[in-house]
Amino acid sequence: MDVAGRIEKGGAGYVVALITGAIIGGFVVGTANLWLSGIDGIGRSIAGALLGAILLVELFKRVRGIKGTTGLLFVPAFATSVMIGRWGCYFSGLQDQTHGIAGNVPWAVDLGDGILRHPVQLYESLAMGLFLIAAMVLLARRNTYFMANGFYLMAIYYGAQRFLWEFLKPYGTLVGPFNLFHFVCAALIFYGLWMISRDPRQV
Repeated sequence: MDVAGRIEKGGAGYVVALITGAIIGGFVVGTANLWLSGIDGIGRSIAGALLGAILLVELFKRVRGIKGTTGLLFVPAFATSVMIGRWGCYFSGLQDQTHGIAGNVPWAVDLGDGILRHPVQLYESLAMGLFLIAAMVLLARRNTYFMANGFYLMAIYYGAQRFLWEFLKPYGTLVGPFNLFHFVCAALIFYGLWMISRDPRQV
């Protein structure tokens, strides 16, 4: 059974699990990060949404007995949404709470408070843009390994690049220099590696 067939087998329940997991994960992680950083309000997080969707979909698949990857179809859309969405975060300035720490790099930007900062939103946009290009090439070539593991590779790549950018953000930390998103990203990386190691050939 191919990816589309597995999603069809899941029916409406699959869609509900996907959307519910993304909403819960996005708001819970985003809000928790704000609180840990001493900021009041309700937050949203694309990393939290991805992790929440993964957890609920994998649980749903286990209950329904659906085996194999179902995420490949979402790879281009997710990479594109991050690539474009981070520009929106950048233009939102300080109020978006996704800005970077002060930096003396030549491309540092002033978001209105007189402090030159790392444009971390653009770092992430560029990183996911590069992944999107590579993914589209591999999909066009019907690369067997990517067809089987593309979603897991995306989770690993997204988690790894985001893990690095988190060191350039002024968020409250949990352990040492690591904030909440470091742990979310580590979970995404672990998930991808674990799923690939289980059955790297299944498409």
